[in-house]
Order: sequence, then structure tokens, then C-alpha cells
Amino acid sequence: MNEIALSSNLTMSSREIADLTGKRHDNVMRDARLMLLDLHGVGGVLSFEDTALNEQNGQRYPIFLLPKRETLILVSGYSIAMRARIIDRWQELEESRARPAISLNDPAFLRGALLEYTERVMRLEATVAEQAPAVEFAKAVRNTNDSITMSQMASVLGIGRNRFFSRLRADHILMADNLPYQIYKDRGLFRVIESVWIDDAKEPHPTFKTVVTGRGQVFLQRKYGTEVTA
Repeated sequence: MNEIALSSNLTMSSREIADLTGKRHDNVMRDARLMLLDLHGVGGVLSFEDTALNEQNGQRYPIFLLPKRETLILVSGYSIAMRARIIDRWQELEESRARPAISLNDPAFLRGALLEYTERVMRLEATVAEQAPAVEFAKAVRNTNDSITMSQMASVLGIGRNRFFSRLRADHILMADNLPYQIYKDRGLFRVIESVWIDDAKEPHPTFKTVVTGRGQVFLQRKYGTEVTA
């Protein structure tokens, strides 16, 4: 969610839309391109194009930067839950930009700010109380030392093992050899276990196996668990 342009023209990137909806970025790009063609024609599409840096390989890849109108039109065909996440995010961005600067010399402003803060705290406490069971479950899974295999994770998600590996490679989470990129290991989502087997000639051969940590299980469930795979 760090590809938001908070300039005079507020925009949301196709990368963030993909993150919020759990859809693949290439699918979001395809949907956005078709929508922009219908709305603005071929020439108009170019005005929404941009690029973003892939931190894993240092290369830049294409994205769209969409204003609020185009963003909401794009997700109008998505599920209610996906649309809700996009709308909530837009509300956060607009509230953040519209929030006035603090004036410590204005008593009326300070009273209003204190009242707003109190209301926010009350809403947050109510939300925390409502979501406590789910939060505790996710926290328990995330912090557990128990890891599961990639095959077991695929079963949890209801995805075939080969398709699961293919999706992770396409989303640049796993490399071509099905080992995770270093950034995801550093985040504690995966562990790579090395073992050695001895052949008939008594030559050692190292093998590597990727397992999903508790934190990784939460990450993958959020990313793929609500998505309907074709």
C-alpha cells in the first residue's frame, strides 16, 4: 500500500487494488485496461499508465494510477467484500488529506480534536472487542512454531499442489526452483530446511524443502483464501 500518489489529484495504484482485493495484479491490469479503453479510448489509457519498482529484482513493471471515479468503476464488478475494502481505503485517504493542521492556540479546535479523538477511541475499542476471537486465532497461528509443508498449505486453501506452486511463482513469492525469495524468508513467512541423502556411491546430495510458518499461513490464507480459483 505504498504506491499511493497523495498529490492534488489523489490516485490509487493497480498494485494496491490487487493487494486490497486479493486478485492477481495482471488480472487487475487487464480489467483496468479494458475499462479505460471503454471510458477514454486508446489515447486516454496512456494518461493513466505508470511504472513501479520490483524490490526483488530491481526491475520496473507497468501499473495504472487510477482516480477515485475510475477505481470505483473498476471494482463495481468485483465482490461486495472487495468493493468494501476499496471504498474504506479511499475514505481513509480522503480523510487524511482533508484533516486540518493542528492549531494549539485555538481552544475551539482543541476541544473538537479531543472530541473526535475520544469518538475514534470508542469506535476502535468496539471494533477490537468484536474482532477479538478472530484476532486471537490469527495471532496464535502466526506466532506458533509449528510449520506445515507446501502440500498441506495447498490443501488448506483448496488448491492443487502444482497449481499452488505455479501461482506463487507467478506472484513472485517463489523462485523458479520453488524456493521462496529472500524477502519472504526475512519476513518469517517461510523456512527452508536442508537435508542430505547419500547415493549408492556414498556421495552426499543436499536437498531443500520449503515449509510455511504460522505467520506464513496467515499471509497465504489472507492472500488466496477468499479468492475463487478457476
